[in-house]
Amino acid sequence: MTVTPPRFKAGFSETAQWSSACNEVLLGLGDIPEESNLGFIYLSDNHADDFGSILTYLREKTGIEHWCGTVGIGVASIAGDKFGRIDSREVYDQSALVALIGAFPSDSFQVFEAGQIEMDEGVRLVVTGDGVEKWLTENKPYLGVVHADPRDYSLPLQLSSLAAGLETYLVGGLTSSRTEMLQVADHVAESAVSGVLFNANAPAITGLTQGCSPIGEQRMVTVSEGRRIVTIDNRPALDVLKEDIGELLSRDLSRIGGYIFVGFPIAGNETEDYLVRNILSIDTGDGSLEITEETQPGQPIFFCRRDSDTARKDLNRLLDDLRARLPSSPKAGLYFSCLGRGQALFGPNSEELNVIRQEFGDMPLVGFYANGEISHDRLYGYTGVLTLFY
Repeated sequence: MTVTPPRFKAGFSETAQWSSACNEVLLGLGDIPEESNLGFIYLSDNHADDFGSILTYLREKTGIEHWCGTVGIGVASIAGDKFGRIDSREVYDQSALVALIGAFPSDSFQVFEAGQIEMDEGVRLVVTGDGVEKWLTENKPYLGVVHADPRDYSLPLQLSSLAAGLETYLVGGLTSSRTEMLQVADHVAESAVSGVLFNANAPAITGLTQGCSPIGEQRMVTVSEGRRIVTIDNRPALDVLKEDIGELLSRDLSRIGGYIFVGFPIAGNETEDYLVRNILSIDTGDGSLEITEETQPGQPIFFCRRDSDTARKDLNRLLDDLRARLPSSPKAGLYFSCLGRGQALFGPNSEELNVIRQEFGDMPLVGFYANGEISHDRLYGYTGVLTLFY
């Protein structure tokens, strides 16, 4: 009987010295399939200064030319360690390096960067890179795995424009780093957005899971100034917030940081997804709220809380949905989760990844904990975005 070699493999290391970390990842990967032609790499910001050396070393040792990835304060993997043992790992605030390699059909993908240029209608992202223009004339991408710089407030609009221009469903996350905001798209750089595009010859499905749950009823912004919400339902925004969070929390508003957020429902979304944004400040004088999103009068709004039980249930809902949609068993995964999830929401011992592993077994998977998550054409927060290749 002929045994088909795996199309995907993943390796993991927590070693601080970069070359030793690379060697441990290579041991975790084991024998490299000859057809392997694309790698994903995520490393902790402890390794950021050596990103270029790590990329060069892995490229030489694997023979894989094309790579994409970024830096994260935390990284995640279901991968082999230096002894070849498969385990799920969520690592924060310490050295970690994970890599996933794949054997994709020839011409099924294209690594790219998207730089910012000034247009008459404002700043836009324009796709660049070796062979990108030719590949796009010959292929119709349906999926883009992307990594983006979190420092640009115009990024949500630019991501929407990029997805529309490419007619592509985007998944990914914003770099999270206490040092340089580095990405790799065949080379290491600080890019606005970079990643890899896939055509239908590299089949995958994707989905999003929320980490917050709505409280109170859906309301409407009635007066706002940029990111400052003055009134909701023609009442001071703070009065509405207090009503929805209850008397106990209202007595000490300092306790709501990292627990209470604002949510914006996405019109026409069949899965009832919503965008979660942070409350930056509260003005007890005029009752206004400053948040991390510009709003408009007439915009639907509600308050929500970060909720461990609901997050776990919604992750299981996502996994059930993906399982039902898969035409065959998944071969590998990419997972982009929020820094506010992981241990903070699911508890220690890599519980978030263990939920995924319980559903799909020892499927190779890598990802990182992001400053924001990208799904379709929007920037989310406190979510997890799971993409499965099959």
